[in-house]
Amino acid sequence: MHPQPLYRVEGDPQRRGVGLYDTMRPVGAHEVVVENARHDRQLWLSNDAEIEQFLLLCAQRIADLKNDHRFKYVSLFKDFGPLTGQEFDHPTSQIVATTFVPRRVLYELRAAREHFAHKERCVFCDILQQELQVRDRIVEIRGDYVASCPYAPRTAYETWIVPATHDAHFEHTALRKGSLHDCAALLRRTLLRIRSIADSFHLVLHTSPNTQHQSKVLNYWRTVDQDYHWHIEILPVLSTASKSYSAKEVYMTPVTPESAAARLREAPTEVRVTAF
Repeated sequence: MHPQPLYRVEGDPQRRGVGLYDTMRPVGAHEVVVENARHDRQLWLSNDAEIEQFLLLCAQRIADLKNDHRFKYVSLFKDFGPLTGQEFDHPTSQIVATTFVPRRVLYELRAAREHFAHKERCVFCDILQQELQVRDRIVEIRGDYVASCPYAPRTAYETWIVPATHDAHFEHTALRKGSLHDCAALLRRTLLRIRSIADSFHLVLHTSPNTQHQSKVLNYWRTVDQDYHWHIEILPVLSTASKSYSAKEVYMTPVTPESAAARLREAPTEVRVTAF
């Protein structure tokens, strides 16, 4: 558990209306996940097997938290660097389970559902197919996983890691033996690339909501297995940050995704050790 959790497991949310507004108690879960036993082994300095075990642990925690019917969504994220509000010096990530779906994820889920309703295809699979054809924004392909810079990034050098095989649920993929080996290697190599251009970054896993909360009235989440696609988003925070009008949800970056991908492809993917 986090030493100062945002949410606590005990109790009921007690959601109620206050005029036009809603209020509820901060019920949920807030956990710290230790990435490595060694203090000096951040993800990009770990070996692939260590990262694979870390990802598997996260998947197990997500699956366990989804067994609680109160929790609608489980988030996994990592804040690293002086510009991100990093809390711990030891290599850690955090998991938060909430009684609501975060707005950014909800927007993504709704857009994916709408695309599926019109075309009966996963929008992420469609995007990935186009990116693999064009190749200009691809950073690296490793096994069944692709690292690329999105067409409309929120920050310079924003990079996503997406599995080529469709699956809405990260925990379902992770719990298949050997399925995370290439993901772990690509995550390590991508973070090394990101670290060559930024000291700080946010990393967040986007996965499916808790499907125990399907709504027949709102049509949530009846087609989520077909229309959604889990992925990892990495957003570097540059000290000479480009203007980001996040309050208005309008973003500007002086670096095109094509230029960003080209530079990241050339960045080092292995740690260089100097002998004395």
